[in-house]
Amino acid sequence: MDFDLNKEQEMIRDAVRSFAEKEIAPVALELDEKEEFSPELTKAMGEIGLFGMFVPEVYGGQEMDYISYAIAVEEVARIDGSQAATVAAGNSLGIGPINYFGSEEQKKKYLPKLCTGEALWGFGLTEPEAGSDAGGSKTTAVKDGNEWILNGSKIFITNAACELSLGVTVQAVTGTRADGRPETTCFLLEHGTPGFTAKAMHKKLMWRSSSTAELYFDNVRLKEDSILGKPGDGFKQMLKTLDGGRLSIGAMGLGGAQGAYELALKYAKQRKQFGQPISKFQANAFKLADCAMEIECARNLLYKACWLRSQHRPFQKLASMAKLYCSEVMYRVANHAVQIHGGYGLMKEYNVERFYRDQKLLDIGEGTSEIQRLVISRYIGC
Repeated sequence: MDFDLNKEQEMIRDAVRSFAEKEIAPVALELDEKEEFSPELTKAMGEIGLFGMFVPEVYGGQEMDYISYAIAVEEVARIDGSQAATVAAGNSLGIGPINYFGSEEQKKKYLPKLCTGEALWGFGLTEPEAGSDAGGSKTTAVKDGNEWILNGSKIFITNAACELSLGVTVQAVTGTRADGRPETTCFLLEHGTPGFTAKAMHKKLMWRSSSTAELYFDNVRLKEDSILGKPGDGFKQMLKTLDGGRLSIGAMGLGGAQGAYELALKYAKQRKQFGQPISKFQANAFKLADCAMEIECARNLLYKACWLRSQHRPFQKLASMAKLYCSEVMYRVANHAVQIHGGYGLMKEYNVERFYRDQKLLDIGEGTSEIQRLVISRYIGC
C-alpha cells in the first residue's frame, strides 16, 4: 500500500491551492453577499485546467486520474463552496454524461468548449415533485415524426442559467417498460432552443455565487441526434452519473472541512481568554483534535473510492460512503469551527459563517444522506 501522492498530484494540489488563495479568496465574501456568479473566475479556473480533468485529450480534456480531480475540487472547496460547486457540477454532471455516453459527434461538438471553462452544461434530473424519487419524473418527450416534443420542468439545476450556460442534459419519460415503470431517455438541449426557458434562482442559504436554475420546456422540438446514448437508457445513465457525482460532493465536503478546520485552528491560537490562547483549553483542543482525526479518515475514504474508479474496479459503494461521510464530517467540523469563534462565528465578515451555510447542501445534493444510507445498506445485503 502506498499513500503518497505522485508528483503530478502534488503539483495539482499546489497549483490549485495557490490559485484559490490568490484569486478566489479575495472576492468570495463579496460574491456571496451579492449572490453573483463570476464568469471571470470560471474562465480562469478553466485556464488552469479545472474542467474536463478526466476527459481524453483528443476532446480537449486533461486525461487525469480521479484522485487528481478530487484534489482539485477539494482545494477549491477549502476556500469557497460556490466556486467548488461550479467546478464539481461542471465536470461530473455537465461534462461527465456527454463524455461517457455521447456519440463521437456530440463529444466533438460540446466537450472542447466545456473543457476550457468558456461554457458550462447543466444536468436536468430534479423536478418540483421528483427529488430522491428520480423515477417519478413528470417531464415527457413524445415522438413526432423525426422529432421529439419535450414538455415539463426541472429545478435546482447547477450551471444552467448564467452567461456561460451552453445547454443541459434533460431526462424525460419517453414510454413505459414491460414491468410498468417509466422508460426514460436523456436529451442534449441547447440554450436558445424555442420553448426552452432557464430562470436563475436566488435567495439561497448556500452556494450563493454559483448558478442555480429552474428550467421550463414548452413544446420544445428536438431532433434524433439530440438523444444521449440510446433511447430508454436515461435512468441508467443518470444513476451512473450520480455515482461519479458523489465523488465530487465528497471532495467538496473534505475541502470544506479542511478550510473550516484551518480557520478554527488559526483563530483558537490567536484568540486569548483568561491570559492564554483558547487553543490551550481542553474543550477547544479536543474539538480541534476530533476535526483533524475525522478529516484524515474522510480523505483516506474518498481517495480510496477515487482510486478504485481510476482502476476500473467497482467503486459505487465507497462513493456513497465517501459522499455521506465527507458531507457529515464537514458539518461537524464547521459546527465546531463556529463554536470556537463564538459570537464572531455568526458574523458574515468571518469566513467560517459561510462554511457553516455551504455545508448544508452536501447533505441534500446528489442523493440525500438518507438515500446514501439506503444505497449502502443494499450493498451490504440488507
